[in-house]
Amino acid sequence: MNENSFELSELQVDALTELVNLGISQAALNLREMVREEVLLTVPKVTIITRDAAVANLGEGVFQRLVAVHQSFEGEITGRALLIFPEEKSLELVRAVVGGDLSIEEMIELEQEALAETGNVLLNGCLGSIANSLEQSLRISLPEVVHGQGAELIGLSPEMVGDSVVFIYINFTVRLRAISGYIAMLLDLHSLLALKALLSAFIERTTGVKTAPAQAQE
Repeated sequence: MNENSFELSELQVDALTELVNLGISQAALNLREMVREEVLLTVPKVTIITRDAAVANLGEGVFQRLVAVHQSFEGEITGRALLIFPEEKSLELVRAVVGGDLSIEEMIELEQEALAETGNVLLNGCLGSIANSLEQSLRISLPEVVHGQGAELIGLSPEMVGDSVVFIYINFTVRLRAISGYIAMLLDLHSLLALKALLSAFIERTTGVKTAPAQAQE
């Protein structure tokens, strides 16, 4: 298959969106416990796009600096998951998570830990829900926080074979602070094909509908 033309069927995209939504919904409950306030998350929009398109979607030249929490995962599907949002919003998120009236210096000191914890909750919720529903197990690394521009963040896994990114857009609001965020999953070609097959099996189990198997293309 040409990795630049990897596609999921509409039914498969709908199924993946449902699985991500379940995971994000559970993550929102966990995040609510952390911040002790209501957390609202929009229904995620899931697309399969190229790395260049992913960088463009991150608003290169608009947000300029971004912050990402990333975790690698291994199993039948192997890759890297990232929670990405504008760097200018990072201290807002820290203030919501930590609470209290903190100085800028105190928030900066707590930034790495608070962001890593937030990312861990959202990414683990998302990955865990997908893995459980697809009847798979994943080994997930500890979260790491990185700062940079879109191309740097999407290029975190140069060893990934392929140019397709599972790109998920969400809006989440914590304590009346609207923060637009993205979840990106960088998968190699083998994992993209495995994901397609696992989604087909999930659809057949839950609806009885059979979908066409992935075809190798030149």
